Amino acid sequence: MAVIHILDDQLANQIAAGEVVERPASVVKELVENAIDAGSSRIDIVVEEGGLQLIQVKDNGAGMAEDDVETAFLRHATSKILTNRDLFSIRSLGFRGEALPSIAAVSKLEMLTSTDNSGLGRLIQLEGGRLIKHEAAAAMQGTMFMVRELFYNTPARLKYMKSIQTELGHVSDLIYRLALSYPNISFTLKHNDHTLLQTLGNGDLLQVIAAIYGVHTAKQMVPIQAEQLDYNISGYIGKPELTRSNRNALSWFVNGRYVRSYSLNQAALRAYHTLLPINRFPIIVMQVNMHPTLVDVNVHPSKMEVRFSKEAELADFIEKSLRQELVSEPLIPRAASNEKAKVKTFVEQEQWSWAAATDERGVPIISRGALVPNQQASSHAGEEVERRPSGSNDGSIKEPTQSSAVHDHSGADKSDPSAANVMPAKAVEPQSERDESAAWSKPQPLPTRAVREERQGYGDNAADALPSHTSTGQEALTSLQDKAGTACSSPREGDRHHEAASQISASQERPQTSVRPSSYVGSSGDRGTVNRDKAQVASWNRVLDKPASDVSLPPFPALSLIGQLHGTYLICGNEEGLYLIDQHAAHERINYEYYVEAFGKPIEASQELFIPITLEYTPSEADRIRERMHLLEQVGIVLEPFGAQTFLIRSHPYWFPSGEEEALIHEMMEWVLKEKSPDIRTMREASAIMCSCKASIKANQRISDAEAETLIARLGACHQPYTCPHGRPIVVKFTTYDLEKMFKRVM
Repeated sequence: MAVIHILDDQLANQIAAGEVVERPASVVKELVENAIDAGSSRIDIVVEEGGLQLIQVKDNGAGMAEDDVETAFLRHATSKILTNRDLFSIRSLGFRGEALPSIAAVSKLEMLTSTDNSGLGRLIQLEGGRLIKHEAAAAMQGTMFMVRELFYNTPARLKYMKSIQTELGHVSDLIYRLALSYPNISFTLKHNDHTLLQTLGNGDLLQVIAAIYGVHTAKQMVPIQAEQLDYNISGYIGKPELTRSNRNALSWFVNGRYVRSYSLNQAALRAYHTLLPINRFPIIVMQVNMHPTLVDVNVHPSKMEVRFSKEAELADFIEKSLRQELVSEPLIPRAASNEKAKVKTFVEQEQWSWAAATDERGVPIISRGALVPNQQASSHAGEEVERRPSGSNDGSIKEPTQSSAVHDHSGADKSDPSAANVMPAKAVEPQSERDESAAWSKPQPLPTRAVREERQGYGDNAADALPSHTSTGQEALTSLQDKAGTACSSPREGDRHHEAASQISASQERPQTSVRPSSYVGSSGDRGTVNRDKAQVASWNRVLDKPASDVSLPPFPALSLIGQLHGTYLICGNEEGLYLIDQHAAHERINYEYYVEAFGKPIEASQELFIPITLEYTPSEADRIRERMHLLEQVGIVLEPFGAQTFLIRSHPYWFPSGEEEALIHEMMEWVLKEKSPDIRTMREASAIMCSCKASIKANQRISDAEAETLIARLGACHQPYTCPHGRPIVVKFTTYDLEKMFKRVM
């Protein structure tokens, strides 16, 4: 007797429903996608009890003819494809013909449809896959599905449903994605008579983003559009200060279909590299269009996972396009204290509370010879020059008599007159070159962006880009350290000045970050800001093995130093408002860009150790290190096996942060051990971040006025001066309007 037999249609549909109909959101997805394929311009969705009691989807699309009504509920019945060729050039959202029979098999379903506005249509009812009624009925053009008591005949499935709020969250998340993908369709979502979403359907994607994420978020989104031979992308990306704690806000739509793609997510995160804090993710709404033959959507029952025929090329194109758009945007966040309350959206995540950066840029400098790092200190370097607030012509504002968290321009307390003399020997201009009248009128903007010829040809002159320890540099450093050590009244404060001065002065010897007088003393162009040129960007991209960018980078604002707060933040200002600069993050960015270039040819800059550093590891760790020794050698660390589990560090780059060499090597070795598949690019990147953090001044370190100005000038000369290598913001802006709102000068 035969034991193999064919299942009846009802049981087969229930089995198929286990793949297609996972939860109420799956039903909503299939029905709404069918409505979109029908050419609808308006889709209304109503759910009750999270979709377990009722799911109603109504559209104004093409509808179904009388002959197609019953056929639509047969397995593998579809109007989307006819031949094998159609399967590989799918342009519709649905195509398998499994959704309707699967939904009908596990629910009580009713469909009312009409192909025109004659008022006549067809009504069909099914329960558990069995036909109950099929008759003529009054109906407007379009189709309305009503799915009641989902999983009523499969209690095992019903038992594993989550809470109402959880199921509603899946439904709303799905509708939000579809609304973002089709801004030309008006979507309405209601739950228990409460409207959760309503879009206009006018094609404005930014309005849909505002409806979902909130107006505050929409204002910080940046439009993007790019195309090449095979691909076209368009949409919006969030500024770096607009982040989420997970990847839920990364929305990718391939030919109108919402998909989840690891490769596209990684391409976007690479574009945001060093712009986002650790474990924070951007908001992206991106439509990716391509020929249907370049993508296979017949991979997963949910059709949310796809395969790209040229995945690496697409990821590279997206990474390059996003990076070009990001570097062309001014990324200084506003820090308005009167910010409105955050609007809760479907991603109820914590986000940064900064408003969008303003578009105004390039405030002209009122010239008075600026501080030139390469000039020696004059005999007047110790003289204290009074600087009055902008717009103030009198001396009515007095200094506080007690110690304050905000230091004066010398970087030290007023109670110690010698503290005003803490000036780096290479960062002071001759007094004769200053315009005295301008100096007494109001604070003057600092030089910002330098046109640095050395970096433009870095690939061919890497050896010249490394610092050289000349006698002049050592003498300047010694002079600075001596002054810093004697400028403070207490040994502890003196140590802080000594360390901070040493770190900034050491960075001044690096030719890559030198600030040239020509960047702000020239006779033509904007003297307040200097744009980063394309050659500089191309040089930076070559070092990181990134595609060259043809976009012009925004200028860094011209700033006037006001003081230092808590030994951590530099307070600056200009006509646009007030700026706070994190001195550690700023110095870290400067050092990071230097070390990224320095690691380009580190072997030529290595020095042998008189006493090797000994490292011991477990047998498995030792084997992994032997496999990856070539990576360490390419970044200048030469190690030699010394037994089964021991290694000797014979040499390392001489420009490693002084006093941190051994700790840095240990950290780099740990990175090599834990990384799954490291390459030279990621190794250089990680090593540069480690070096920059250890070589930078820390919080609660007082620095002098001239040191702070030099730090700001060097920051302005950076390729990307807005975030540290870890993605934390460097500069935060209070606009003049924000300040006036705080003090109720404007209402």
